[in-house]
Amino acid sequence: MIKIITIDGPASSGKGTVARIIAKMLGYNYLDSGAIYRVLALVANRNNFDENEIEKIIKLIPNINLQFINNKVLINEEDVTQIIREEKIGMLASKLGKNAKIRNALLQLQHSFAKLPGLVTDGRDMGSVVFPKALLKVFLTATPKMRAKRRVEQLQLLGKYAKIEDILQGIIARDMQDSTRNVAPLAYDSSFKVLDNSSLSIEDTVIQILSWFKSLDC
Repeated sequence: MIKIITIDGPASSGKGTVARIIAKMLGYNYLDSGAIYRVLALVANRNNFDENEIEKIIKLIPNINLQFINNKVLINEEDVTQIIREEKIGMLASKLGKNAKIRNALLQLQHSFAKLPGLVTDGRDMGSVVFPKALLKVFLTATPKMRAKRRVEQLQLLGKYAKIEDILQGIIARDMQDSTRNVAPLAYDSSFKVLDNSSLSIEDTVIQILSWFKSLDC
């Protein structure tokens, strides 16, 4: 059995950072599900397809060789880590992510990352939809205000300025959108371990999740 840890949660909960650290510590494969939609958006954009050309976009998926290496996102060995963060790519990715056909078509690509010795993945529907039988399913969250604060700090490190009030409103709106969408909404049930890390450091968050994992991996 391939051991899988899924870490789901809202925007700026720290799930990506935590998942990457845990994957490295365990020597497991890592999957950033959000990057998958951005990569598909980039490839669609390069082929001059818009969000309405769903069938054409789906046909692009089998030719995407996606890798996550040393905090970099590679498609067909090209480093696209920064390119997929561009605003126009993010907007297209968001639109594609709401389409049920696109989400279903990407399942096989996401499942392909489940290889030995194991997988750590983060996203919004990893434990609920993509890997519902994962050994450990975590729902990582924090208060909207704390997540806004973290996001502002991230932007400052990139030399960008943002008002925490604006970021907070954006996070609240995103939470509502993600939790109420018709396709794969952000949600968890009793099979998840819920962790509010509002007052926890990244290190403490990692320690807690690894503690849960080790208690299950007997």
